[in-house]
Amino acid sequence: MTDKDRVLKIYRHQADGADGGVFWTGHPADETIPIYAEQWGIEPTREAIYQFLGDPIRWVNADAAYRNPREGRPLFDPEWGMEEGRHGNAAPGCFEHAKTVADIEAYPWPDPDDWDFTDIYREIEAYGDKLVLSGPWCPFFNHLSSMFGMENYFIAMYEQPELVEAATELMVDALVAACDKFFAGLGDRADVMFFGNDFGTQFDLMISPDAFRRFVLPSMKRIIAVGKKYHKIVQLHSCGSMYRVIPDLIEAGLDALHPLQALAAGMSAAELAQYKNDLVFVGGIDAQSLFPFGSPEDIKAEVRRVRGLLGPNIIISPSHEEILPNVPAANILAMAQEAVRQF
Repeated sequence: MTDKDRVLKIYRHQADGADGGVFWTGHPADETIPIYAEQWGIEPTREAIYQFLGDPIRWVNADAAYRNPREGRPLFDPEWGMEEGRHGNAAPGCFEHAKTVADIEAYPWPDPDDWDFTDIYREIEAYGDKLVLSGPWCPFFNHLSSMFGMENYFIAMYEQPELVEAATELMVDALVAACDKFFAGLGDRADVMFFGNDFGTQFDLMISPDAFRRFVLPSMKRIIAVGKKYHKIVQLHSCGSMYRVIPDLIEAGLDALHPLQALAAGMSAAELAQYKNDLVFVGGIDAQSLFPFGSPEDIKAEVRRVRGLLGPNIIISPSHEEILPNVPAANILAMAQEAVRQF
């Protein structure tokens, strides 16, 4: 059985523990890589870390395929038309003073021709028998937050909902077109559509569940539908507390949820266990406190506990994919070792 086959059994809700578990290392930060490489005596690359640990999963974010005709500008530019630069994600953006739908339509929305996925496909092919997560990242909620300014965005949902709806539709039109182009050319080279939007804080959603259902969920359904069109497993990344809309996402067709921020409200393994027949869980091992401050034995015990609650169809991983330099290498190794033990 290949690495890919073992992971697919979990994504297809076919795991029974007889083959052992599966883990995903996550995404060690650039600053973390040389630290781990020195301790393990390996090359200072992310791929060398994955190979050392025996990680069966690779993530290829397809956003690198975007080529903005406006040289050097991001996919969705929060500084478009502004005289002064912004400072931080919550600062006012290019839609701060939008008054009409025409103001929103004037933005130079991306075209599918601005994407060239040739190099992305080549990278995916290089991973052979690994399970690859891929696709455009599609964080429309976070992009819109930057383009309006976070406070302005949330207020506009109540005071100027037509502007939020217009901006969301135009942005998601562009993202759906990019996803369709990507997966049409991808074929069977990868099995999981992986995209992300951060909807939660440590304590709750950033917006009310009703606002989520009006301004966010319809677009989530559109993006998920592209993955389903091409027969892909659909996995969402969303940090923070989002338990209040998990049933909505299941109904929308979501297959897998990442990263399960373990200390956020409503996101503990015990609380999420009610959904384990509906979702595959990816993550769940606390990266806020346990990974940086616990011992390898603490990590192994937590892997056993979380897998017992959410398994067998769980992919063990940190509760945030970005592994920071304060996480001891021994703790990541302990997670990998314990995750693959037979149930």
